[in-house]
Amino acid sequence: MSTTVDLPVSGPAVVPARRTGFWRNLWKVLKRKPSRMVGAAIVALFVLTGIVGPWLYPDNLPRDSDQILAGPSASHLLGTDFEGTDVLALLITGTRYVLVAAAFAALITVLIGTAFGLYAGYRRGAPDSVLMRITDFVLTIPGFPLLLVLSTVWKFSSALQMGLVLGITGWGGLARSVRSATLSLRERGFVEAARGLGMPTRHIVTRELLPNIAPYVAMNLLIGVTTFIYSQVGLFYLGVLPFTSNNWGVMIELAVTNGVTQTGAGLGYLMAPLVSILLLTLGVVLLVDALDEVFNPRLRED
Repeated sequence: MSTTVDLPVSGPAVVPARRTGFWRNLWKVLKRKPSRMVGAAIVALFVLTGIVGPWLYPDNLPRDSDQILAGPSASHLLGTDFEGTDVLALLITGTRYVLVAAAFAALITVLIGTAFGLYAGYRRGAPDSVLMRITDFVLTIPGFPLLLVLSTVWKFSSALQMGLVLGITGWGGLARSVRSATLSLRERGFVEAARGLGMPTRHIVTRELLPNIAPYVAMNLLIGVTTFIYSQVGLFYLGVLPFTSNNWGVMIELAVTNGVTQTGAGLGYLMAPLVSILLLTLGVVLLVDALDEVFNPRLRED
C-alpha cells in the first residue's frame, strides 16, 4: 500500500500542541473548503449506515415476486433485484461487511507495517535485515492466488476473516515507507538527545519517533480502507468466494450474472453498489486532503 502524501517531520516540541489542538484544527480545516465538509459527511454517513443500518432490517429480507428487477419506485427507491428484494435494503445491509473487512485489514496493515518499519529503521543492523527480509517475503506473496486457495477452506462469512487475510498480505509497502522515514528521523537532534539521556529503545520508538510518523500512518489507514474495499469487492465480483454474506461485491456479481448489463432491467441493482464505492472513495480522498493540511504545517493557510 502506498501513498503520495508528504511525510511531515518535526521535533517533539510540536507534538503536545498537535495532540491537544487536533480536533480544533481539523474542524477549522474542514470548514475552510466546503468540499472537505462534504467528504467528511460522506464518510460519516457510510460509517453510520454500517453501524446501525442492518438493525433496521430483518435477517431474511422480504421478497416481492411481482417486482423482479423493477426500476425505482415509491416502494423501492432504488428498484429490486432478481428475486424482488429491495436494492436499498441490500445496499444498507451489505455496507457493514464491506466496511468492517476493509477497516480491519487497514488496521492490521498499519499496526504490523508501522511496528516493523519503526523498529527496523531505528535499530538497523541485524534486526533491520531480518525484519526487512520478512517484509520482502510478504511483498512477494500473491494475495489473489492466496485468497483463491483459502476460499476452499474458509467461507469468509465473517468480515474479520476477510480483513485478516487482506491485512496480513498488505502491510509490506507501508513497512518499507515507515522504515525510510525512521532512518531519517533517527539522526535528528531530539532522538540523539533521548539516546544521550539513556532512554530505552521502547521510549524512543513510541514517544519520540511514533508521534512524527503518526500523521503519515493515519492517512495510510484511510487510504488503505478504500484499497481493501476494491480488493474484496473485486474478489466477490469475480465469483471466487462463496456468497455467504450480502455485500456490494455480491450485488455487482449477481447483477451482471442475471443479465442487468444486457437487458438494462433493474439497472439500479448494479449501479447502487458502484456509486456507493465511488462516493466513499471521494469522501476518503477529500478527508485525506483535510488531514494532510492538519498534519503538515507547510500547507496551512493560517
